[in-house]
Amino acid sequence: MKKSKFILSNIIFVVVIALLIIPQTRQPIQIFLQKGLAMISPSEISADKRENLESYDNWKLIDSNGNQYDFKQAQGKVVFINFWATWCPPCIAEMPSIDNLYADYNDQVVFLLVSNEESNIINDFKSKNAYNFEFYQSVTNVPDQFQTSSIPQTYLIDKSGAIVMDKSGAANWNSDSVRKLLDDLLASE
Repeated sequence: MKKSKFILSNIIFVVVIALLIIPQTRQPIQIFLQKGLAMISPSEISADKRENLESYDNWKLIDSNGNQYDFKQAQGKVVFINFWATWCPPCIAEMPSIDNLYADYNDQVVFLLVSNEESNIINDFKSKNAYNFEFYQSVTNVPDQFQTSSIPQTYLIDKSGAIVMDKSGAANWNSDSVRKLLDDLLASE
């Protein structure tokens, strides 16, 4: 009996490893696993540990229609910045929650979903998934405070320029706690 369980567990282990090695099955499995992690709501940075943006100057972006966006336009507003890519399993896992949040807050919060991929690749991804968010590409260097070596990387900035969330990895951005925080940030002076 023990030997048959041992053999069965070894077979399952080998099958899982094989599925992770095969390129056609690797990404869907990784996305599935990341969706489990993306159910966790991100944490707010305590007020005494928040960094303020050094400057809103010198960051220029371009949207999917070729319109320029100067980050200075975000000064004094609540800003949601997400660095992502269409090939990134954690990014794909959290994208539905971001799109849902965008649907409800896009007229009150500045959403900057930034990718360095080609526009046609991002447009195809958005179309395939019926996402409504706008995406941006950096025209100039990303400010030092947003430099990251991993994606997804997300920042939530209040009206005074304080970074109230700094989250690396997938998260549930459409959670009650994030919505409450956004409502509080929008209501503050």
